[in-house]
Amino acid sequence: MAVKMIKRTWQESLRIYLKPAAVRMFFLGFSSGLPLLLVLGTLSFWLREAGVDLKTIGIMSWVGLTYATKWLWAPLVDRLPIPVLTRVFGRRRAWLLMSQFVLVWGLLAMGMTDPKVNLSPMVWLALLTAFASATQDITLDAYRIESAEVSEQAALAATYQTGYRFAMIWAGAGALALAAFASEAVGYDPQSWFFAYSVMAASMSVGIVTVLLAPEPKTLIDRKQVISLCTLDRYRQRYTAMPEGIIRVLAWFYDAVCLPFIDFFQRYRWHAVLLLALIATYRVSDVVMGVMANPFYQDLGFTKQEVAAVSKVFGVVMTLVGAFLGGFISMRIGVMRTLFLGGLLSALTNLLFSWLATQGHHVPYLVLTVSADNLAAGIASVAFLAYLSGLTNVAYTATQYALFSSVMLLLPKFLAGFSGFVVEAIGYSSFFIATALLGVPVLVLVWVAMKYQERSSKDD
Repeated sequence: MAVKMIKRTWQESLRIYLKPAAVRMFFLGFSSGLPLLLVLGTLSFWLREAGVDLKTIGIMSWVGLTYATKWLWAPLVDRLPIPVLTRVFGRRRAWLLMSQFVLVWGLLAMGMTDPKVNLSPMVWLALLTAFASATQDITLDAYRIESAEVSEQAALAATYQTGYRFAMIWAGAGALALAAFASEAVGYDPQSWFFAYSVMAASMSVGIVTVLLAPEPKTLIDRKQVISLCTLDRYRQRYTAMPEGIIRVLAWFYDAVCLPFIDFFQRYRWHAVLLLALIATYRVSDVVMGVMANPFYQDLGFTKQEVAAVSKVFGVVMTLVGAFLGGFISMRIGVMRTLFLGGLLSALTNLLFSWLATQGHHVPYLVLTVSADNLAAGIASVAFLAYLSGLTNVAYTATQYALFSSVMLLLPKFLAGFSGFVVEAIGYSSFFIATALLGVPVLVLVWVAMKYQERSSKDD
């Protein structure tokens, strides 16, 4: 199955970004991107400043595996109503609000915990926050896909990714700047981190307000209900002696958990293996590298203020350029070609980090490296989001997209847990070269998937 590309003029492409759904996705993307670095990258900087060793920091990055296992509870998010909240706000908005309020509490609790003396509680709080963040992502992905036609998904992905990247800069550079501003001590000051994480918790209000003002998507709700009724009738006829309550549970489990996976493999058959392999490896290069980025900056002698300043100015600009370039290029030349370009650029920018490791403390070189990394990430992320959205059947939006995004993160997050061991064994420069080489098989898979999609388009 292939999605046919609709040709648009540049003016038509620009107008898509002004639609309410696209604007809304900018703020929801911000809400989605904010917690990620606060349980991974920014937290690793905090841990390193508190004296935690690189091996432990690497292992703690396995908190990110929460995002890779979200398909396990995605069926609940897809189908299960939340008492009171679902009746008032609708299914998608109810789950969004619940996860966002848990995120606010989790970030505040993390800020009140000093990892230098209470590392174990910090791990559990980071896990809780990551769980709430992953739940928010499940719902937001479904909300985004259900808010527009397939032909407009690249534009929604672009605004979503722009907001997402802004949030990552705010949670990364912004949190570092806030911690540096609030620090009253020369060395490590846990109170400065409490201030930074409190501001981050307050920043979640962007997503909360957006959800309160946003409409509930109505796409295919009726179709889901029809599918469920048909399954229930079939189970009643097959299991006549079984109690009604058990029949309803079995029918719900089949609809919510089994059908989304069955549907994917029925649509793509053996090509599903190729698609899952591509999804599983596309982000391996930048995710494995990213865990060690902040400890790398600190070990090279860059201060919180320097990293924050470079990321705020150049990171913001290149994030905007990368996200909108990714959206425009995807709509002009197709998602697959943009996917290949993004994968190539992501691998190449890792070589810049290797080069920076040989130069030492040099702010202009840091500017170049951070700028290139954000540009590549913006292009790659938008193309990848649009690609995953095109694979999703909107009848099973949350569960199928959660499966794809979980597969996307499982291998990279697992490998990232060993990054501290690798850095201590071979050094930063060789480590970044190795992460760049991880991107080579990805390019081969993108090329093969591109050829498969071209053949599918001809068959259609």
